[in-house]
Amino acid sequence: MVDPSINEHEPRLDRLQLAALAGLMVIGTLFVASATLANPEIAASAWYRQMWVHQIIWYAIGIGAGAAMCFLEYHVLTRWATVIYAIAILTLVAVLIPGIGSVHLGARRWIDLPFFDLQPSEFAKLAFILAMANFLSRPADELRRPAIFWKAIGMMMLPFALILKEPDLGSALVLAPTGLAMMYVAGIPRRFLLQLLGTVGLLGILLVGDILFAPHALQILHGYQRDRLLVYFGSDYTRFAPSNASAADLAKMRQTQLADEYNVRQALISVGSGGLMGKGWRHGTQNTLGYLPRAGAHNDFIFSTIAEEEGFVGSVTVLALYAVVLFAGLRIAGQARDRLGKLVVVGVVTLIFSHVFINIGMNIRIMPVTGVPLPLLSYGGSSVLGSLIAAGLMQNVHIHRKGY
Repeated sequence: MVDPSINEHEPRLDRLQLAALAGLMVIGTLFVASATLANPEIAASAWYRQMWVHQIIWYAIGIGAGAAMCFLEYHVLTRWATVIYAIAILTLVAVLIPGIGSVHLGARRWIDLPFFDLQPSEFAKLAFILAMANFLSRPADELRRPAIFWKAIGMMMLPFALILKEPDLGSALVLAPTGLAMMYVAGIPRRFLLQLLGTVGLLGILLVGDILFAPHALQILHGYQRDRLLVYFGSDYTRFAPSNASAADLAKMRQTQLADEYNVRQALISVGSGGLMGKGWRHGTQNTLGYLPRAGAHNDFIFSTIAEEEGFVGSVTVLALYAVVLFAGLRIAGQARDRLGKLVVVGVVTLIFSHVFINIGMNIRIMPVTGVPLPLLSYGGSSVLGSLIAAGLMQNVHIHRKGY
């Protein structure tokens, strides 16, 4: 039976969501340019070597990849979900192998290809969503079985553990809300989810307590990850000084703390100094004078660059565009033909929301710095491709919604 709420003459694509995505890509191009051209070395290079030009190229390739997602019906895609998931796991394993995975800034997250540094974790997130949606699209009676719940948890924990090993705590963490949201919508009993959340919450409290009061007692996290949590909670490094520490030792610890806090402090200054209307494109002093880290102003801290140069108005514009993308996604999920389509879209929406919340949160210091990119705004080929393929999956479900 055709749903009377769906008119057969309505556009097959969700144009409002596409317009919001286009707006984000325009903003991304402008502010990757602003953030990178502030660096004299980059500004002096040829135009075709500029990062903002590369970003446009990735947008073009990503639009093509997203459009390709619309031509292959999502049921066909999910038939291959297990194969896609297995390939994603193999790439996550491969990136950890010396000689295959490359190390940048102390993390082994990339596979260097001739024209592209592939970050497998960005595509593993989408493979996980397809595989989880396919796995959870089963009769409701089966979803009530504890074995099904634990298998779903295992599907989530395998890429989580591999990504955490790189280490990439931020990318690993976004898998958790994505998987849990999909399980909740699918109909996994609430008591299973609440018990899991309670256990994880308790372990998280114990881990944070250990880090704050005895940071070197456990070695679960890498040193820089522990330092980021100490900075986030505002813990005084000198609290952990030995009783016989000299004044010079204490001074050195304070300097280390100031250095660890530097990026977060400068990002917060950038956001606050923008005021209502901002300082103008390419006129942000935090960016142009190099107070924002050169290596992060165009990716992890792109929101700080936007907030300084376009102020509160620019920040709200960015948030409004993301809200349109997310709420359009929720509408698509509500109109989906079946549970499979709904779960795919719920996974994508939760993934994008998690990225936006964590990235903007770390720019305004309500979240610790984790290196999670801001979808379509942060510079990076893998992130851009992953975001636009995810958008293509949402449009795919919309094309094949009720009434078609």
